[in-house]
Amino acid sequence: MTIRRAGYIFGIFFIMFVTGCATGISQQSRSKVTYMGTFSKLQKTPDVYDGEVVMFGGKILETKVSSTLSELTVLQLAIGNSGRPVNLDQSHGRFLVQSEQLLDPAIYQKGMLLTVVGMFKGSKVRAIGDFDYAYPLLEAIEIKLWPKATQTHPRFHFGLGVGTTF
Repeated sequence: MTIRRAGYIFGIFFIMFVTGCATGISQQSRSKVTYMGTFSKLQKTPDVYDGEVVMFGGKILETKVSSTLSELTVLQLAIGNSGRPVNLDQSHGRFLVQSEQLLDPAIYQKGMLLTVVGMFKGSKVRAIGDFDYAYPLLEAIEIKLWPKATQTHPRFHFGLGVGTTF
């Protein structure tokens, strides 16, 4: 096999590997997003953005299920290029995700990370303790539930001969 052909084969496998590892929100759902602004801006003036399609990420705080509707309460977190929440210690608030599909609380558990594309449907005021809070409300188009991180090895590996790990 020539070096050039081996390079092509390696390139194809590399592309397949990279795209396989970066599965998040589908391109079809991403193409529906019409609002590219910040969560804070949407939260401050919800009437302006009613009907817009948004993509937000966060951590599930609570899952409620009724006979007609599933609802997630989500702590908003910034998302990276892949759509996965990246900054787990900084939030601009909370939002609600509603779906007519069953979002089983055994799967959509408290603490799980998610990314959602949904149609913005205004806000609902609910109490957080003694404080009335306006939750932006999304009608789910697509929800990506991210697996828990199971990193058991160091992030960096430097090897010379035997190798040293940092």
